[in-house]
Amino acid sequence: MLPEEKTGILGWGSYIPRWRIDLKEIADLWGFNPEQPEELAVLEKSVAGVDEDAVTMGWEAALNALKRAGINPGEIGAVWFGTESKPYAVKPSATIIAEALGITPKTMASDWEFACRAASEAIRVAIGAVASGLVKYALVIGSDTAQANPGDVLEFTASSAATALIIGPRDEAAAFFEASASFVTDTPDFWRRDHSRYPLHGEAFTGEPAYFKHIVGAVKLLFEKTGLKPEDFDYAVFHQPNGTFPIRVARMLGIPREKVLPGLVTPYIGNSYNSSALIGLSKILDEAKPGQRILLAPFGSGAGADAYSIVVTERVLERQSKALKVEDYLKRKHLISYAKYAKNRRLINRIV
Repeated sequence: MLPEEKTGILGWGSYIPRWRIDLKEIADLWGFNPEQPEELAVLEKSVAGVDEDAVTMGWEAALNALKRAGINPGEIGAVWFGTESKPYAVKPSATIIAEALGITPKTMASDWEFACRAASEAIRVAIGAVASGLVKYALVIGSDTAQANPGDVLEFTASSAATALIIGPRDEAAAFFEASASFVTDTPDFWRRDHSRYPLHGEAFTGEPAYFKHIVGAVKLLFEKTGLKPEDFDYAVFHQPNGTFPIRVARMLGIPREKVLPGLVTPYIGNSYNSSALIGLSKILDEAKPGQRILLAPFGSGAGADAYSIVVTERVLERQSKALKVEDYLKRKHLISYAKYAKNRRLINRIV
């Protein structure tokens, strides 16, 4: 038995801020091609409010996951927080969430870093920690706020959202892991140097050899490891930097478009970085049926990708209605102006 097969997802939850920006406003403001949003297959993006950050969003996502798992928070032996927009440069965000949820003090707590893949990296380690018996349960959170230089093309998609998973023993899980694989190289497609406020990116370089090469590499390693084929999966969830890349990478892997669409949330909220693929998984678990198999493949610039095979169990049915679903957050939205967004996210430096 692989270590992954001893573990599973007991609870899952997401959070999406209600504030959204119509991308046509961004295109008009900065003089982009009016067709740019359609070319990216993204209509609008979610942005954190003036009183929200990666920690507050991660807390709410984790609370939803706890409601579904139905476990005592004090039994969570690890809290791992993946982000590239933490509010403190030196101070862990994981400890804030652990304290607020009543998990401290008998727990590990750390922040993880690997661009958009940090939370996925934490999932693989959580699997190992649970499978080895080091901890009974682990809480993994992926949360990010919109980060993009005003006027940069990245501003079309960089958004805000969070997703949390509680990983524990397979016999308590709503969905269990079958196997996982990772594919990592040093590919500088996206970066932010010290003291730089906004990240930089390699434009088309971020697609190939970054996104496509690494996701295809990780998924093929998973197929080789398990003997599984594209037709064995009911759903496929990939990192969602825009609305076109997941469809293209699925085509490269021989996976039909209809298996990707149920978890594709980018057209409505943009790219939420560390929550990007996980929020798609969360949406699928909200509606999945026992016995269905999910392919999950997060990606992080720099660059690396993971691939997971996840099988849904009977327990998913009783837990789907115990917390707000991704669809609930998608419907609960309010459009705001770019000016209000710039004010709330402090893009404007005010001199007094």
